[in-house]
Amino acid sequence: MTPHVVHHDAVKGVRLFLMDVDGVLTDGRLWFGTGGFAMKAFHVRDGMGIANLHRAGVLTGIVSGRDDPGARRRAEELGMAVVVTGESRKGNAVERILSERGLPAERVAFLGDDVNDLPAMMKVGLPLAVADAHPEVRSFVRYVTRARGGAGAVREVADAILGVDSALDEEGA
Repeated sequence: MTPHVVHHDAVKGVRLFLMDVDGVLTDGRLWFGTGGFAMKAFHVRDGMGIANLHRAGVLTGIVSGRDDPGARRRAEELGMAVVVTGESRKGNAVERILSERGLPAERVAFLGDDVNDLPAMMKVGLPLAVADAHPEVRSFVRYVTRARGGAGAVREVADAILGVDSALDEEGA
């Protein structure tokens, strides 16, 4: 089955938008500095999409296998309601989040890019993949973004939830 591009009708009932970090909020590349610190880049338009969701009352959060201070800082800077890092059992984490928040799975979306995201995706009503996701992930989901991870994919989903037609530039963001 070929997944469809994310659109408003697919995501309009979402009340909590969860996402992976590496490969979703970032392009998946890591740079290591001389002190051993991992550095990554976050797209500001993704941040604007998250802020727009918050203004509309939609909660957001990250569930990441990597325990990364930079990702935690970015999530806190954006005011995300859920910040889970260093969690290798993402499915269990999402199950716990749904229980704590009292949200039904069908009102929750998870945007991922690789096979370690599949357990989390299996726990939500709307699993989504970025355009450059691993083929196994793309075959699992019904909807994918037009943009790659780290290049506006989160903004694309945010705009779809809000019913905004996001125009893509030449980089796909």
